[in-house]
Amino acid sequence: MTNDDQMAFEMALIRRAAAVEVLLRRLLDDRALSGEIARPERLMAAMRHGVLNGGKRLRPFLVMESAALFSADGEAALRVAAALECVHCYSLIHDDLPAMDDDDLRRGQPTVHRAFDEATAILAGDALLTLAFDIIAGEATALPAERRAALVLALARAAGAGGMVGGQKLDLEAEQTPPDEAGIIRLQAMKTGALIRFACEAGALIAGAPADDRER
Repeated sequence: MTNDDQMAFEMALIRRAAAVEVLLRRLLDDRALSGEIARPERLMAAMRHGVLNGGKRLRPFLVMESAALFSADGEAALRVAAALECVHCYSLIHDDLPAMDDDDLRRGQPTVHRAFDEATAILAGDALLTLAFDIIAGEATALPAERRAALVLALARAAGAGGMVGGQKLDLEAEQTPPDEAGIIRLQAMKTGALIRFACEAGALIAGAPADDRER
């Protein structure tokens, strides 16, 4: 990669991240969902603390870039990108808890359970996970219903026991019994790789592209 390529990549990453950041702030505003019963202020503050604290937004970037391959990197893709970031941030909030990694800092700031409390951190993570599916399934993500359903299914599988959550469990087990090379590959493919794979496949799902394009 040349210096010009590196600079172009970094500028694209910054541009995509800024767009996702604006949408995340809007989605996590207390007034975001009109007509909904008022959401607890402390819960919303914890959710914002866990999401709006920096980060490269690499996963949303990959969603937008994969959608751009199909000329589909519009508002719907941006919403899917934001949903994926909610899932990623929920996982970080839960990973930082004393029962798991027991971290006090995340990106130079107190982790959610340190800034608030453990129960609020658990609930904030839960709420971010459910918000992700709300974002994708909602009519504001202006895609045909079958595409939204396909995205929900793909993200659920990437985030669940066969993906990210399962990988976190393997990571916890590895603290007691170090895995062999195959075990490490499996762990990383699930804990980190599953959401990355979803991000790279999402563009084809957003565009309604044939299965062959998704597999490539």
